[in-house]
Amino acid sequence: MDVPPALDPLSTSFSTSYANVVAFMAVVIEGSFARAAVRLDVDRSAVSRSVKRLEEQLGVRLLPRTTRSLSLTTEGTLLYEHCRPGIEQIGQAFELVRELREGPPRGTLRIGAEVDFGRRVIAPLLPAFQAAYPDIGLDVILDDAPGDFIDDRIDVRFQRGPSADGHVVTRRLMPLDLTVCATPSYLRWHGLPLTPEDLRRHHCIGRRLANGRLQEWEFQVEGRLLRHRISPRHIVNDDELLARAVGEGLGIAQLPGHLVRDRLDDGSLVRCLEDVAVADGSYELCYPRRTHMPARVRVFIDHVSAAVNNAEAIQSRIRESEATVR
Repeated sequence: MDVPPALDPLSTSFSTSYANVVAFMAVVIEGSFARAAVRLDVDRSAVSRSVKRLEEQLGVRLLPRTTRSLSLTTEGTLLYEHCRPGIEQIGQAFELVRELREGPPRGTLRIGAEVDFGRRVIAPLLPAFQAAYPDIGLDVILDDAPGDFIDDRIDVRFQRGPSADGHVVTRRLMPLDLTVCATPSYLRWHGLPLTPEDLRRHHCIGRRLANGRLQEWEFQVEGRLLRHRISPRHIVNDDELLARAVGEGLGIAQLPGHLVRDRLDDGSLVRCLEDVAVADGSYELCYPRRTHMPARVRVFIDHVSAAVNNAEAIQSRIRESEATVR
């Protein structure tokens, strides 16, 4: 059966259309014509002409241009969403062929993570990975706001809780281990809270999320997850600052266990509300679902998973031995 030239992927007309689509995709991903030109290594005018030709070919407006912002029309959004998988698959095919030719994993690995988790858990694992795979460059982005895997070119991201995106694979990395804690001196003055309701009479320290909302505290009550709204005396937007404020006796707070484990072990902080501590939260390792995973991503996932599992196993044995002694 004959294929119309406009739809034949091997035809000259389709090749020209594909080049225009690539320019359009670059503009959307980069958020501007200028940055798209840099990414494609062409003049800004060439990108603008490609997008204009694509609009003329389709007979619709894709990108209304204003002096302040760039947005997509309904048709532009439709084209972008349908072209994304195809562009991504072509990139994956190029990577696969390149890996077969070049041998050991190489290229740049772009890693996203929440700020404090990235600093305390992921960063210490990177030197050993770099030593094992010297041809892989690392581009680490620490940001509490979740990024877009395609638009931000993220290969792997670490975050609290699973991703809701069906195009993203989520693997449990380690327990979240949320811990309400305070200094011994603070508890001597204000008493030990026995239930979440007791927090009303305490100097709670809250954390503001990247979206501007105040983070609710989570508890496990009779098998159900309970989200508790606090009335904080102090508010910060960083877990490290939150841990420091608690350590200085300014109040009581709920923190991830990896931030305060050492201070809980040496007694400078005390666990509170252990009977209702969250038991099923977790940090997740997330990456885009794809047919052929690049070797640099595969070896990094294996490296991090093995290192974290070993660390968790060691901590588990320590806790078991301490419980036996007591």
